[in-house]
Amino acid sequence: MTTTETTSFVPAIVSPDFDSFTVRQAVAGFLAGYGDTTRQAYSLDLRQWLRWCDEHELRVFEVRRAHIELFGRSLEQDGKAPATVARRLSTVSGFYRYCFEEELISRSPAAHVRRPRVDYESRVSGLDRNELGMFLVQAGLCAGRDHALACLLALNGLRISEALNADIEHLGLERGHRTLVITRKGGKIVTIPLAPRTARAIDLCIGEREAGPILLNHDGTRRLDRHAATRIVKRLAKTGGIDKNISPHSLRHSFITAALDAGVALRDVQEAASHADPRTTMRYDRARQSLDRHATYIVATYLAGASR
Repeated sequence: MTTTETTSFVPAIVSPDFDSFTVRQAVAGFLAGYGDTTRQAYSLDLRQWLRWCDEHELRVFEVRRAHIELFGRSLEQDGKAPATVARRLSTVSGFYRYCFEEELISRSPAAHVRRPRVDYESRVSGLDRNELGMFLVQAGLCAGRDHALACLLALNGLRISEALNADIEHLGLERGHRTLVITRKGGKIVTIPLAPRTARAIDLCIGEREAGPILLNHDGTRRLDRHAATRIVKRLAKTGGIDKNISPHSLRHSFITAALDAGVALRDVQEAASHADPRTTMRYDRARQSLDRHATYIVATYLAGASR
């Protein structure tokens, strides 16, 4: 990754005293430490911040806390969700922390920026047990690639990037388990087991191939991309009669909630989902329990036996 590639998103700066080269160097250094998916997300966040500074004729290295908070308010006025605003402010804070550590600025203007309160209950549109079963049945009627993709997302709970980056060379056999070595978020390499259904789907998908991506595009010339995978998931849901707007992440969400419903211990679900923080897994558990275990059922039953 070259500096030019990393900083190609930096917008044109109209202010004549704006040190765009130094900004590009700082952005390149900040982004260099992240993987592709995270770098793309942070690039988008910084692109919007730099554009906002440009529109208000602000020098990036001379902004104050108030400017960053005004940027956050402008995002809210544009209709951005609190989680999106919080993430973009977090990226800006991380950028200025990096600049302070590299002695490009004497203090970080984002050190005490207030971020919107985020509802930590998961709002992703997931599938219940019957819907997930219908989805997998529909996937099984399709080509091997679509079935393999569905199984990796719904039965292993992989992130879409993890599934798409999986290679044939990373398949293996360990103590009787069919396995797949994947690179998790943050670059952590782990070995995961494959359920028999998933292993069969992958075998049909790769056929006689001995190397390269497990999941290929429609003509088999290159690795399946995120947009095509999303279209496959939406098509399978629609043809399976599922009237929900789902995405690949919806299947990961469904895997986690299905595991909790099946009685898998929270710690084991956290491990399977590769959540660094158990509170992330607990978000799914809270969303599940909020209806199924609501106190209203217990109170209603308790009061039903009261004398009248």
